[in-house]
Amino acid sequence: MSGHVTERFLRYVAVDTQSKEDQEAFPSTEKQKNLARMLCAELEAMGAVNARVDEYGYVYAEIPTNMEIKGLSLGFIAHMDTSSAASGADIHPLVVKNYDSGDILLNPQSGQMLRPADYPELSNYIGQDLITTDGTTLLGADDKAGVAEIMTMAEYLLSHPEILHGKICIAFTPDEEVGRGVDFFDVDGFGADVAYTVDGGALGELEYECFNAAGAKITIHGVSIHPGSARGIMKNALLIGMELHAMLPAFQNPACTDGYEGFFHLDHVEGDVEESVMHYIIRDHDREKFEQKKELMEAAAAYLNQKYGEQTVGLDMQDSYYNMREKIEEHPYLIEHAVQSMERIGITPKICAIRGGTDGARLSFLGLPCPNLCTGGHNYHGRYEYVCIQSMEKVTELLVEIARTLNGKEG
Repeated sequence: MSGHVTERFLRYVAVDTQSKEDQEAFPSTEKQKNLARMLCAELEAMGAVNARVDEYGYVYAEIPTNMEIKGLSLGFIAHMDTSSAASGADIHPLVVKNYDSGDILLNPQSGQMLRPADYPELSNYIGQDLITTDGTTLLGADDKAGVAEIMTMAEYLLSHPEILHGKICIAFTPDEEVGRGVDFFDVDGFGADVAYTVDGGALGELEYECFNAAGAKITIHGVSIHPGSARGIMKNALLIGMELHAMLPAFQNPACTDGYEGFFHLDHVEGDVEESVMHYIIRDHDREKFEQKKELMEAAAAYLNQKYGEQTVGLDMQDSYYNMREKIEEHPYLIEHAVQSMERIGITPKICAIRGGTDGARLSFLGLPCPNLCTGGHNYHGRYEYVCIQSMEKVTELLVEIARTLNGKEG
């Protein structure tokens, strides 16, 4: 398996699959289907069964069981799209061999550096090989590292029929980064009883808790007039938006929270005196605290409408996904099996909560319990993203071990 996963990863990140917010079409960008068709062709060539791309851009395939006793069907899922937080086009990865603990020069033109002083976890990779960005784009390890690892696992199992395993179901999804990754996922057609997403971070991370999540779009309608004659007439939509933001707890924002702490995140704002639009994401692991955060947002909008007049502030708030823990806890063997598989091949497990979400969160509520496995990547969604080659190789080994030892038996 060594080398194959790296070669695949470098090929996949060369394909621009950036998804886009606020699009009616699905997937949100047609270019995601370019990678979908590539993956489907590769799955067919390696001998996977029923490899297909559907009208929505989902990729599905199967590796039939080679065991006499029928057991659970196991799924592995990763997403193809990349975040819109930084450019995902024209990616030029840098391969850093035998990292020596110093600063990594990403871009000679700009002098941009990946520094251990800023990212201390780099010290964990001294003597190993890294793939970084060139400082102008994101890398795409989220989640093309997971895609490459699943594809390499599939090739390995198909070329080693002596390794006994149950039915393996594979899926790659579009539009995960914009929260729509399972809008049209065919759970029944996928064919798995249980699954793992491969969409996590550092080697050893295993996650079955995530945020409860909502999105809020706030539209503020102001009144514009010449500032020289504005007294008693002007309603500045920008200032009203600032007033609303000031009503939210100052320290409940992403830059001030970690662990199980939730937040309000002002993700985008645009507008002028007459109209402004603010986009928030609201997150909390605790369902009760999550509901309280939404109530606070509603109360702030209601107060401003009372102060400035009805329909001054429009609030459109929608839940995105919920903490999958309540569903995964009904299937504890999924976590136990992943932990045992890691330990057998020399990975130290680290069970942690996702400060985000995965396709697996929504899939768990659709009847497909789906905890999340690591990929080996760091600093997702930005120009300082990187992944460790040895970690990708080890994750691929982990997927084979999980498939090999589940034995088609729950628990």
